[in-house]
Amino acid sequence: MDLLHQYQNDDVPDSPPQNPNSPESSPPRLIPSRSAAPSVDDTMLSLAVNHKSLSNPIDPTQHAVAFNPTYDQLWSPIVGPAHPYAKDGIAQGMRNHKLGFVEDAAIEPFLFDEQYNTFHKFGYAADPSASAFNNYVGDFDALRKNNAVSVYNIPKHEQKRRKIEGKSKQENDENEEEEGDVGEEMDNPASEVWLLKNKKSPWAGKKEGLQGELSEEQKKYAEEYAKKKEEEKSGFGGEKGEVVKDQSTFHGKEERDYQGRSWIAPPKDAKASNDHCYIPKRLVHTWSGHTKGVSAIRFFPKYGNLILSASMDTKVKIWDVFNSGKCMRTYMGHTKAVRDICFSNDGTKFLSAGYDKNIKYWDTETGQVISTFSTGKIPYVVKLNPDDDKQNVLLAGMSDKKIVQWDMNTGQITQEYDQHLGAVNTITFVDNNRRFVTSSDDKSLRVWEFGIPVVIKYISEPHMHSMPSISLHPNANWLAAQSLDNQILIYGTREKFQFNKKKRFAGHVVAGYACQVNFSPDGRFVMSGDGEGKCWFWDWKSCKVFRTLKCHEGVCIGSQWHPLEQSKVATCGWDGLIKYWD
Repeated sequence: MDLLHQYQNDDVPDSPPQNPNSPESSPPRLIPSRSAAPSVDDTMLSLAVNHKSLSNPIDPTQHAVAFNPTYDQLWSPIVGPAHPYAKDGIAQGMRNHKLGFVEDAAIEPFLFDEQYNTFHKFGYAADPSASAFNNYVGDFDALRKNNAVSVYNIPKHEQKRRKIEGKSKQENDENEEEEGDVGEEMDNPASEVWLLKNKKSPWAGKKEGLQGELSEEQKKYAEEYAKKKEEEKSGFGGEKGEVVKDQSTFHGKEERDYQGRSWIAPPKDAKASNDHCYIPKRLVHTWSGHTKGVSAIRFFPKYGNLILSASMDTKVKIWDVFNSGKCMRTYMGHTKAVRDICFSNDGTKFLSAGYDKNIKYWDTETGQVISTFSTGKIPYVVKLNPDDDKQNVLLAGMSDKKIVQWDMNTGQITQEYDQHLGAVNTITFVDNNRRFVTSSDDKSLRVWEFGIPVVIKYISEPHMHSMPSISLHPNANWLAAQSLDNQILIYGTREKFQFNKKKRFAGHVVAGYACQVNFSPDGRFVMSGDGEGKCWFWDWKSCKVFRTLKCHEGVCIGSQWHPLEQSKVATCGWDGLIKYWD
């Protein structure tokens, strides 16, 4: 303000003089401004900010940088807490090698391999960082000695010289080893020394020439070897399973009666007494003869005059039902427990499958083994095609998840059905034998066209359990499947193979046991054994338990309804007994 006054006084001389004592003439008083914030020394703060901006590294994962970073910022090491999903601090997106990030080098793989192998061979290699390719690193003495050659451009004369030296060295070593016997072997044209001495071609050194006459022992060995190879190729002969001598013992009085009829011939007057089946009430006969548990029983087809049993004592026995009730013949051909049996349509032959990996085709009357089949795996189920014109076709569910089909006339494997994920347990023909249903340890059902190894229907649900036994209803419209969650489930045999939710048979305990399920001949009753030795009967329409019989001590594994006598049932168990109920 004083300057303003002076400026005004200088420029305006005619202005009236001011009175210094007047209030207008006194200069204005300025009050200094005050801040409520405390005073802070920001010298160190500014230095820290500048230092941080200079030393802060760039995040390698970011795609854009909003400022111009310095060289130190770009190439400073990554610091800070370890990345939870990166082993060595390198993010997953930056990793292109198991050891981290590797940049592509502008060098051909062949050139790199050449220099790499040259360095390990001679101790020198071309320097990749040099602008010219005539700069080397490594052993310069070896470089001058070898005239800077690499392992890939050795001169031809050098290669030839090394090859000759190697051969001569090998010959010298061999001659030194055989020095003691050289005198005798030099005169023997069949000796290795003579061949090496007189070799004239690259193939020399090997015993060549025409094969002379084979001795008797060599001929015999060659024939046996060829036969073995042929059997292994065809799967015929059972060489892959355990081999045992097949035997059979007849226990009856005579194999033919006074009229010349065979002991397996059914009685002529055998026929069904009525159409209705009735639940048995009492035990009428017990067949005992097996020393271990019985795994399966089958009535003679159509007539039921005989009953066939397979046991864990490696034997198969056939018993009389109508007359004496005794064992008629024992078939001994397996070395381990017999798993399954199956009659042909006329009953004159049957199949047996054992844990010795063999499937044997027996003549029921004479007890002779007609054929033996094996793939080297355990057969869990065997079945003949029910068609009369296809009785030579055998299907077997194996432990290696396959269903194998043989032509028994030729012994050749004609088809393999390989879709299951576990051992195959059952094979059931449906739809006039044009299709068959299989169950497996993989908890699924699969439907196949006969002869075509493609699944046409696959049934598998999360709640399903393994089904070790399946039986076809007499009207051929339904399948009863024994489920290991203690119930029997029903599936239709029509196109869709739908699960019947309305029919479910429960009450028995079969968890862990492959108890067989079966129907009465008129289809009115369902029956099954259980793990406590009982045989259960259910009504087909109402699904209610009709009757329970205590049949065996231990597991009641199998049950069969007699095909003609509608009120009679046979059961077998792990106590080694077969019981007949009426």
